[in-house]
Amino acid sequence: MVTGSGRRVGRAIALELARSGCDVLVHYHRSASEAQGTAADVRALGRRAEAVCADLSKPDEWDPLVHQAVGLTGRLDVLVNNASIFPTDFPDTLESMNVGFWEQMLRVNLLAPVGLVRAAVPHLKASGGGVVINLLDISTAKPWSNHLAYCVSKGGLETATRALARALAPDVRVNGIAPGIAVFPESYGADLRERLAARVPIGRTGTPEDISRAARFLVESGDFVTGQVLRIDGGRSVA
Repeated sequence: MVTGSGRRVGRAIALELARSGCDVLVHYHRSASEAQGTAADVRALGRRAEAVCADLSKPDEWDPLVHQAVGLTGRLDVLVNNASIFPTDFPDTLESMNVGFWEQMLRVNLLAPVGLVRAAVPHLKASGGGVVINLLDISTAKPWSNHLAYCVSKGGLETATRALARALAPDVRVNGIAPGIAVFPESYGADLRERLAARVPIGRTGTPEDISRAARFLVESGDFVTGQVLRIDGGRSVA
């Protein structure tokens, strides 16, 4: 199951895992047509797929989503917590702190991934070696003061990743992927994109495929890797 896999990085992960032999539950919230497209592309690769809508800000939708994923094939081997919110049209600074905004950010970006893990654990254990991958962010290493709630939510998820890895070992491996620039927010203009790209030591921005290949590694080849964060950022986190 890949949350938020109708578009962008989530879509790339869903397709990469399908190429590796996985059937995929494609979760979406608002991107219905894109999610149906992702599911169709998974099926074109010879794997089973279903697109399912769920609002991850609502805790009562977490367990049913996992149950639908299990219903696709009768088992659940991999949970990728990719879905998150990153508002750029609302001030996210200390001065503009809004409790409702913070609660929404934490619920979707932190509580929902942990809640989905809780619901998925019995099925992941039954698969004989389940895998959880949490999508984090470069901001956990280099936080931004103008995206305060977002950075806190992703930092909390990074800590949860390590704690869950200890709690669920040896049955379930839990790791994180922290992208740098994989896909720019659509609201970012050309000048801002150019300035941000210039800060990447490796000399280019990333792609969704860079992230999806890391996810495939953790699923296929990372059987001795748990509690770790792969920073796929072109070196930005150490620059």
